Amino acid sequence: MIAIIKYNAGNIKSVQNALSRLGVESMVTDNKSDILNADKVIFPGVGEAGSAMTYLQDRGMDILIKSITRPFLGICLGQQLMCSHSEEGDTNCLNIFNVNVRKFPSTDIVPHMGWNTLYDLKGDIFTKSENNEDVYFVHSYYAELCENTSATCTYILPFSAALQKDNFFATQFHPEKSADVGDKILKSFMEL
Repeated sequence: MIAIIKYNAGNIKSVQNALSRLGVESMVTDNKSDILNADKVIFPGVGEAGSAMTYLQDRGMDILIKSITRPFLGICLGQQLMCSHSEEGDTNCLNIFNVNVRKFPSTDIVPHMGWNTLYDLKGDIFTKSENNEDVYFVHSYYAELCENTSATCTYILPFSAALQKDNFFATQFHPEKSADVGDKILKSFMEL
């Protein structure tokens, strides 16, 4: 069973629909026991870093998430919250990945929205993927490049499109909205 963490952020239904399309059973839950006992955990999110972290901290979910030993996938805001600090709301995050989240330089082309190319792929969720495949992004903040970067994308500047450390994986892009390429990434995660 895959647990999709329910918290103060959107995009949960599209993740559940993508898993269903792949024939994977999931549950949306904020029950700590269900999350700890799941085979894998997905931490999706669309929203604002400060209010999402407050919601997690108020419920002890910040401590729970860091204690999970099963494969764990953060998506979009989920990836950002797994980093050390976000410029969005000057927010201290979960610090699973020792990297900061910055706002793209102010221009008329932010947010980064639409399809863009991944390169420098490495890590376990890209075993079925190839460099230069396109995935779908919607974000105004990005994780800097770091030792845990497992995929890179360039929009205004190069950034971490994906991160990996131990059992923790994260994507800034939305695999659930990235057609066949996203399905391959989700399948690789399911096979961990």
